[in-house]
Amino acid sequence: MCRLHCVSYDSSNKILKSDPFDKDLKSYSLDSIFTNIISNVTKFDYAPNNFKLCFYSIVGSCNGILCIASEYIDLVILWNPSIRKVKELPIFERPRNISIQMMTFGFGYDSFSDNYKVIIVFRCSIRESSGNLVNKTKVKVHTLGTNYWKIIPEFPFGGVPIERTGKFVSGTINWLTSIEFYRESPYFIVSYDLGKESYQEVLLPDCRGADAFHLRLCVLRDCLCILAGHDVWSMKEYGNKESWTKLFTISYLHDSTTYYTCTEVIYIFEDDQVLLKVEGGWKSKLVLYNSRNGTFQFTKFDPTPKVCIESLISPCSYR
Repeated sequence: MCRLHCVSYDSSNKILKSDPFDKDLKSYSLDSIFTNIISNVTKFDYAPNNFKLCFYSIVGSCNGILCIASEYIDLVILWNPSIRKVKELPIFERPRNISIQMMTFGFGYDSFSDNYKVIIVFRCSIRESSGNLVNKTKVKVHTLGTNYWKIIPEFPFGGVPIERTGKFVSGTINWLTSIEFYRESPYFIVSYDLGKESYQEVLLPDCRGADAFHLRLCVLRDCLCILAGHDVWSMKEYGNKESWTKLFTISYLHDSTTYYTCTEVIYIFEDDQVLLKVEGGWKSKLVLYNSRNGTFQFTKFDPTPKVCIESLISPCSYR
């Protein structure tokens, strides 16, 4: 039997603020961005295995469920703040006897099996028989309701992910990828299809004017998007390179003392205002940007929020 996926958008969306140093995670109404009035706070108060005492991060959201991970105790938690339901996944146990340089996560819904999956990619440094160190990946996937992590083939095309989180869209998890971890070689998108359990390459738009340090993947209005320098592109038809369309160009943002560079596109509202994370003068800020006329205003919110929808879906209902 298919489960009921009750989701709502826009006015009922939530904005998430996390601060591992304060051991706190809260959700607010997205309308708070416009009013700077914080109300209806939902706190994350689940602390298995001293979870709150460890550094953690929100590594994905899908249909109202947040995926929260701590690399320090090999733990992943799924939380729906709308209904306050929490599920702790089995310890994922990182590969042994190899040097792990980075872990990146992906979380999404597989419509084929009507289930949710979490993927962890371990970016490793392995010494070959010749004595040379090479970059490799080890990949594990967990299907909600099981009690194990399955090992799947490593990243294809000799690539390694260069972002901390993969982006879920159209039943796939997508990572910006390079042959070299430090972005010194050509970059491309690697996609993992959750239903087919296979990889593919997704071609980038013609954004060669932007170097790899200024590329960021995001999802806006259910489309895979990329921030390339000052330009934001959207793939209107997933997997079709010809469907890449430039949504808008971000003007130079500056106040009386500082110029800011956009480092993340977080959310786009119905009236085309865009929530951006910007950096400048060793500071990070959260900005509301009007893509129609190029104006902007700073908000009073934490500069590293996440946005998720409200839903009635419980991660605990998958056994």
